[in-house]
Amino acid sequence: MILAALPATVVLAFFSIILASLLGISLGILAAWKHNTWIDRTMLTLSSLGIAMPSFFVAILFAWLFAFVLGSVTHLPLTGSLYEWDDWGNGRYLALQNVILPALTLGIRPLAVVMQLMRNSLIEIMSQEYITTARAKGLTEIQVIFRHALQNALNPVVTSLSSWFASMLAGVVFIEYIFSWKGMGYLLVNALQEFDLPVVMGGVLVIAIIFIVVNILTDIAYVILDPRIRLSA
Repeated sequence: MILAALPATVVLAFFSIILASLLGISLGILAAWKHNTWIDRTMLTLSSLGIAMPSFFVAILFAWLFAFVLGSVTHLPLTGSLYEWDDWGNGRYLALQNVILPALTLGIRPLAVVMQLMRNSLIEIMSQEYITTARAKGLTEIQVIFRHALQNALNPVVTSLSSWFASMLAGVVFIEYIFSWKGMGYLLVNALQEFDLPVVMGGVLVIAIIFIVVNILTDIAYVILDPRIRLSA
């Protein structure tokens, strides 16, 4: 049962973390580049709003707005899982359109956190001496950011993304249940309701293993991203 449910949760978490990474890092770079302007303040306001809204509220809001009110435009289903069954008897088929709303809902909070971390880290890096030297060589601000500052500014972002990815695999209970996404969260809720302790214990064990593996991969990513760690080791 766990083996059947885990791939759906991994796919949902993967799409969510990709969304949070791409948009969060891009918006964080933009906010740092436009530091103390209206763009920066708007980004901070939106990110604070994204962090403050609970996931179950965002799930219900997005389901109502995009699948019910704007359903004729978006053509997004209100509920659904990774695989659906064909009514005409052709068997099971992959339904990737069902992942859009739960992935967007699940990615809102990590996106907001990544954006703030990227902004703050990049602003701090941009004030260091080697960045001043790079500017003195005649490099443009964009060249300074992408050639010299960005790689060192990614360390706290990698930490955040790794912890968020692990917690996504463990904490998607509300979102999977609202969207009827048949993953680990959906399985554990049903197991708790039916007092199926072996399934609950097995699910918790799998989640703990995922946390350990993700933390090990994060430490490896540190060494790759930051040469100073390799030198100190």
